[in-house]
Amino acid sequence: MDTESFKVLEYEKIKNWLTTYASSAGGKELCRNIVPSGDYDAVIRLHQETAEAVQVQQIQPPPFGGIYDLRAILKKALMGSVLELDELRSVMSTMGSMRNMKYFFRDLMKDVPLLKSMARPIEVLGIVERHLKDTIDEHGNFRDDASPELRRITRELQTAQTHVKDRLSAILHDAVNQKYFQEAIVTVRDERYVIPVKQEYRNYFPGVIHDQSASGATLFVEPLATVELNNMVRQLGITREQEIQRILQKLTAEIAKNADILADNCKILAEIDFVFARGGLAREMEAYPPILNRDGVVRLKRARHPLLQKDKVVPIDIELGSAFSILLITGPNTGGKTVSMKTLGLLALLAQSGCFLPAAPDSTLPVYRNIYADIGDEQSIEQSLSTFSAHTRNIVRIIEKAEPGDLILLDEVGAGTDPDEGAALARSIIEHFRTCHISVLATTHYAVLKTYAYTQPGVQNASVEFDLNTLRPTYRLLMGIPGASNAFSISRQ
Repeated sequence: MDTESFKVLEYEKIKNWLTTYASSAGGKELCRNIVPSGDYDAVIRLHQETAEAVQVQQIQPPPFGGIYDLRAILKKALMGSVLELDELRSVMSTMGSMRNMKYFFRDLMKDVPLLKSMARPIEVLGIVERHLKDTIDEHGNFRDDASPELRRITRELQTAQTHVKDRLSAILHDAVNQKYFQEAIVTVRDERYVIPVKQEYRNYFPGVIHDQSASGATLFVEPLATVELNNMVRQLGITREQEIQRILQKLTAEIAKNADILADNCKILAEIDFVFARGGLAREMEAYPPILNRDGVVRLKRARHPLLQKDKVVPIDIELGSAFSILLITGPNTGGKTVSMKTLGLLALLAQSGCFLPAAPDSTLPVYRNIYADIGDEQSIEQSLSTFSAHTRNIVRIIEKAEPGDLILLDEVGAGTDPDEGAALARSIIEHFRTCHISVLATTHYAVLKTYAYTQPGVQNASVEFDLNTLRPTYRLLMGIPGASNAFSISRQ
C-alpha cells in the first residue's frame, strides 16, 4: 500500500483515534502501526474479526484488565538478571489476564469462531502462576510464607525484634532515665533500634550514636544493653533478604524458561485487543460493515467523513466504478469538493484496515490495491518547487506507479498554471488513467473537463450543490450534474 496518501487523507488521525480504544500497550502499538491491506481475502478476514468483536461487546467486553508489556521483563530474565518484585507483579497480573482471556472465549456462548480460534493457542502456565501467587499476596507484597525457610526466618526475626523493643521500652520507662530522653519512643536508624537522647545528657547515657536531629538537640542512641540484640535482628534481616533473593532468582529462572510461551501469549492478547479496538471505534462512529467487492464498484450511501462532527457533517452518496471509472466533481470553492474526495479516500483506507464505515449498511466498496492522492498545496520552499511543479511531480510519481485496481484522487488537477494549458494537461492526465482502466475521482473548475465528461465513455460529472438564494453551499454531492464555480456570485456577496 502506498503510504504517501496517508498524510493528505489524515489517516494518522484515524490511527490515533483507534489507539484510544485499545486497552493494552501491545494493542495500542498494533493500532499505531496499522497499514491498510490491498489483499481482498485479508480484508474480508479483518472485517469478520471486527464484526465478531462488535457482537461480543454488545454482551460483555473481554477481560483486558491487568495486561502489561512484558518484553523488557522477559529480555531481562533471559539475560540472567534477577527480576524485582514489581516486575514479578507485572508478570503475575498479565498471566492472570492470559488465563482469564482464554477461559472467557472458551466459555463464551456467542458464535465467534475467529476470536475463539485466536484465543485458543493461549497457553496457561498454571505451575508458574501458582508459584508467583505463593510468593506475592493480593496486595502485591512479598509473602512471609513464600518458602518454609523464609517463614522460619521471619518468625525468628519478629521474635528478636520484639525482644529488642521490650528491652528498649524498659529502659525508656525506667524512672531513673526519664530526664535523658526527648520522647519515650523507639525508632530506627541504620536498621538498628534506637532511642532519642537529649544532647546535654550524652555523657550520662552510654551507647552508640547513629544519628542526630537537624537542630542537633537530639541524638539517636543505641544503648549498650541492646547492641547484641540489635546484632541478632540485623543478622536475621540479612538472612531473610538472602532467602528472598533466592526465591526471586528461582522465579526468574522459571519465567526465563517459559519466556517464548509468555511472549507468544502477549502477542495473542495484543491481536485480540486490536480487534476489539476496531469494534470500539465502530460503535463510536455508529459505523457499519461495507459490502466488499473485487470489481472496483463504489456505492457509498449517506457516507460521513469520520473526522467531522456527526451532528454537523452532511452525508453524501458517491458512485464510481460501475458505469464509469472517472468521476469529475465541480462546484464553488468551500463547497465540499475536496471533503467529498477525502471522504472516499479515507473510508477506503478505513475499510481496508478492517474498520467499519460511517455510512449506510448497504454501502459498497472495492478493495483497492493502492490509493494515490494529490491533494492540497505541497509547495516546498526548501526544494524550490512552485505549487504547480510540486503537484506535477507528485502526479508523475502516481502515473509511474498506478495500475488497474488502484484509486487515484486528484484535487484541482492542472491548476496553478495558465488556464488553457492547465486544462489541456488535466484532460490528458485523466485520459491516460481512463485508457489504463484506473479509477479516478478528481475535482476541477475547468469547463473543458465538464464537456470532456459528456463526450467520453466511462467519465461522469458530479457537483457540490450551491444555494443561489443564500449563496452558501449545501455540501450535498449531486451525481451526473456538473456544477458552476459561482465566482461572481460569491465575490459579489
